[in-house]
Formats: sequence, structure tokens, C-alpha cells
Amino acid sequence: MKTRNTPTLVAAIVGGFNRTRFFSIVRIATAGVLISAAAAMAVILSTEALVSVGSPPSPLAQNAQSEPALAVDAAHPNVMAAGANDTIDMEAYNAGDDTTFPPFPFTPGVGISGVYFSFDSGHTWTQPTYTGYSGRFGIDNSCLGVVGPDPGCTPDPAGPIGTLPWYYENGLIPFGDPAVAFGPSPDTNGNFSWTNGSRLYYANIAFNFGQTFRGVAAAYVSRTDDVAAAAAGDKNAWMQPVLVSKQNSSLFSDKEQIWADNAASSPFFGNVYICYTAIRSRSRGNARPQPVMVAVSSDGGNTWTTRQVTEAATNFLHGFRTASTVRTDSNGVVYLFFAHFAAGTPGIGTHAMVKSYDGGQTWTPPQDIVSMNDACYNVDPVIGRCVEDGIAGARMDLTAAPSVDIANGAPTGADATDEIVDTWGDGRLGLNNEKVMLSYSTNGGDSWSSPTAITSAGDRGYYAAAAISPNGQQLYIGYNAFTTPYRTNTSDPRSLVGVVLHADIGADGTPTGWTELHRSPPGDPRGSSDLGTAEFLGDYVYAIATSTYGAAVWNDTRNAADCPAVDAWRMSLRGGPPAPVPAPQQDCPSTFGNVDIFSWTSAP
Repeated sequence: MKTRNTPTLVAAIVGGFNRTRFFSIVRIATAGVLISAAAAMAVILSTEALVSVGSPPSPLAQNAQSEPALAVDAAHPNVMAAGANDTIDMEAYNAGDDTTFPPFPFTPGVGISGVYFSFDSGHTWTQPTYTGYSGRFGIDNSCLGVVGPDPGCTPDPAGPIGTLPWYYENGLIPFGDPAVAFGPSPDTNGNFSWTNGSRLYYANIAFNFGQTFRGVAAAYVSRTDDVAAAAAGDKNAWMQPVLVSKQNSSLFSDKEQIWADNAASSPFFGNVYICYTAIRSRSRGNARPQPVMVAVSSDGGNTWTTRQVTEAATNFLHGFRTASTVRTDSNGVVYLFFAHFAAGTPGIGTHAMVKSYDGGQTWTPPQDIVSMNDACYNVDPVIGRCVEDGIAGARMDLTAAPSVDIANGAPTGADATDEIVDTWGDGRLGLNNEKVMLSYSTNGGDSWSSPTAITSAGDRGYYAAAAISPNGQQLYIGYNAFTTPYRTNTSDPRSLVGVVLHADIGADGTPTGWTELHRSPPGDPRGSSDLGTAEFLGDYVYAIATSTYGAAVWNDTRNAADCPAVDAWRMSLRGGPPAPVPAPQQDCPSTFGNVDIFSWTSAP
């Protein structure tokens, strides 16, 4: 288990630092005291940290993470948990054929649901090591391979893993789309109270490693009531994974999100909600039914009841729905949001909302609330998906997905305003003018403010996340952005940054006084990789807020080296002169593919 922090000094004003008082102290201090004061300042202002601390800088693909999730324990706000797609346990490219990574970029049977913990409000992070089915080294180091042909990777059934435990033992593969939430623990009678302690829920998509469930992919949840032990590498601190989705033989459950009702004022305090898209057909025909589903647990995640909350039809007439998220207010009202793409107008649509007033038993009809545009101006011909940064760029399927938070007063609910905030990446203003948009509601979602662009100057908004403090006073927005225009080649540099914005919430609920709290060092996203044929940054970022601080996590490519051999090959796949298929460990810098998860916190 390793812990590492990357300090970044930010303006003293960020933490409410009193400059006058500081310089008064300095004027009367001795030289020794001056040194101590400077050291203390550096500690206080170290607000950026590496989350994926267990990840090596090489080899590919063990060095890659994406799709970070973040949760804070409302009852213990110094405690946070994060998740990410993490390939730390995969085989190296040199295993087997040095130019391929079968099948796809994953070692069969090896999981990617990485888990991380912080006990100081996000200043430092730890990634535990458990045991499970691992291609990190493999039997006789076979998963590291050698230069040239070799027999390939033989994973170790009891090897080191930096991902969720107990999946291999249950015939499962934890396969990403991480989502984390804290709620109260139940007592032996099933009653929820913060005095019982806190329970961490980690939802993810799982595949069969055997035949444990019906269908292609299912939503599962892992739980722990002892995050300290889990962070220290105690596999037994985690309960066995539980099937959430109601499966059938053809179902692919995808893009799940989780929330625990964490305000004690709620009549459904302790309920847990998981929303996901139920892809019932993988065909490319005119009808691809994929309704949005919600699973509800009232017993701490032991059992789940699933309900369909949108129509299933996905076609030219009805459009399609995806990318859902769920939250609760101080009265226990459940709000589900999703992207509703319109029929016949690709990339254009709305955010829609459904509500439940009885703990998820029944739901209102969907209501379109704000317009959105997913900026799909360029479809990459090789991956068949929209890209924003350039040819062979990172997919941007869910940039327009809603990221929602509610000021529900957790953990007590007493000081809630129940204001709702919604943010997303939007392309309505055209190519190279993509923005992060914000809308909010102060009346339970009955009406919404007009979408407003909040992106800092020069940023082309990509994925975004919103977090409002439980008392409704502070708003934090975290986002990834490209700062270079769309590239028509793979040779020109590209730039990706992580940004955190802040606004105060006025008496009428309006965010005011926008300030950029943090901007990460830039990185070149060409250094990321999916199957090698394109970049990969996943589908979302996350943010949290307490009544005293905010934090965000994002995909970061500062430590990922561009590989000219891969650039040339990617370009040739799109109609250029044929280029040889590269062997990344021989033809690229050692840190090609090294995408990290970084965080920023405003906590002192």
C-alpha cells in the first residue's frame, strides 16, 4: 500500500487566508520562526493530490485510469472514497504478441474497479492492495512478458489487486463504471442512524467469470462498514458483492450511478438508490429497447427492488435515454435525471427528470427540464464515436449527461435549502466553443434557470460535475477541458486540463462571484489509449461538497507521454499512408498511456 501527495500552491485567498495577519506575524518573527511558518503554509495550501497512488508510471496498460467517482461521508467529512476504471492489474503489452493486447485492452478475468481512500479531506490518498485474480505479474511473471514472442499471460488467482475484492471468488469480474456513496449503517434491527457508523457503497458493472448471472453485464454493489480497515488492505472489511439489476439472458446493464439518502430528516433515511440503463438488445436495428431503471434497497444493500422509470422504446420516433443520476432532498423526495436525446436530431435533446415521493416505490412521468447539445460535430471513422479534441481523439459520448447535486442538509437535514444544481458539457455554440453549462432550481424542479455558460476563458468544456454544499451556500464545479482547438491531424500537440470553479449562492439561489479555484498543469491526451486506435478518457468526472469545503476529481494526462509511432499509426487508420502497427513498450516512451486521477480540495 502506497501513499503519495503532489502539492500545488494556490492563491492564499482560496482558503480565506488572512494576508494582513500573516505579514504582521512575519515582521516580528525570528529567522527560525519564518522557516516554520513557510513550511506550515506549504502544508495548508497543498490542495492538489494524486488519487491513483498505486498506479505505476509504466508499463501500458497497468498505468491507466479513467472515469473517477468521488463520495464524502456526511457524518465524518474528512473521510472520502473514490473509484476509477483502473487497469493496474492487467498484463503488459509485451506479454504474448508485443503489438496486441487481447482481447481488447483487458486480460480475461481481471477486474478494473479501482478503489481509493482519503482520511484528510483529500489532501492525501491511499490505494489498498488485496488478493484476487491478477495479471499484474502473473504466474512466473508471465504477464510482464518479454521483448518478442512469448507464451502470454497466465494470471495469478491469488495475486495482488488494487481493485474491488471478492469478485473472482464469486465467479465475477468487476468491470468499471465506478459509483460510490456513503450512507448510515443499519443496526441489528435494520434501523438506520449515524450513531451506528457509516456504510460505503461501491456500485459497478460486472461480467461473468463463469456463469453467475444471466445476461451480458450486470450492476453489482460492494459495501464496507470499516473504511479504515478496507484502506489498510483488509479484504475481509468488504462484504460479498450483491447483484442489483434484474437480469435476463440478453440484458446489458450499463452506466449505473448510486446515492444513499443521507439526511436524517428524511422519512426514507438510509435508503439506497442505483439507477442504470437496461440495454435489452445490442442490435443496430430500428428498435433497441433501453429504458432507465432504478433499484432501491431499504436494508443496507442486502436486497434490491427494481423498477422501470422511462419507456423502453429507442428509435427515430422516441429518441433515446441514457446517462442517469439520482439524488434525494431533505424530505426524502428522490430525483432521477437522465439525458433524453431527441428523435432525428443526433446530439440534441434535453435533461429529463422523474421523481418519487414514496422512497422509490412509484415515479412521476418524465419531465424535460433544460435543453442540451452534446457537441457531436466530428464522428471518428475508426471508433465510430464523437470526438472533441481531434482525429483519433477521446470519445465524448456522455459530455452532455446531467451531473446533479442537491443541498439536502446532510447529515441532519436541518439546514437544507434543497436547491438543485445541474451541470454538463455543451456544444450549442459550435466547434471550438464548447462550454460547461449550469442550470438550477429552487422549487423542487418545477422550474429551472436558463442554461448559463460558466467555463473559464479559453477552455473547451468536456466532462463536468457539480457539488452544492448541504447548507446551500457554496457551489463547486469540477471539469475537464481541452485548451487547444480541434486537430485535423495526430501530429500537433493537444492540451487537457482539470479545473475547479466556485460560486457563492445568493439568497434567491443564484450562484454569484464565480472564481477559478484551481487549474491543473496541462497534459497531452494523445498519450492516452483505448485499443491503441484512439485516445481514452472515459465518460465522466466527479465533485463533492460539505458545509466547509469542496473537492473534485478528474482525468489527468500530465504524466502521459505522446508516442509519435502511435500517432502515425492512428492517422494511417483514417486514410493516411499505411503505418506499421507499433509495439508500445518498444516504440513509445515508457509513460505512454499513463493517465492518472487527480483531486483538488479546498479543505484547510
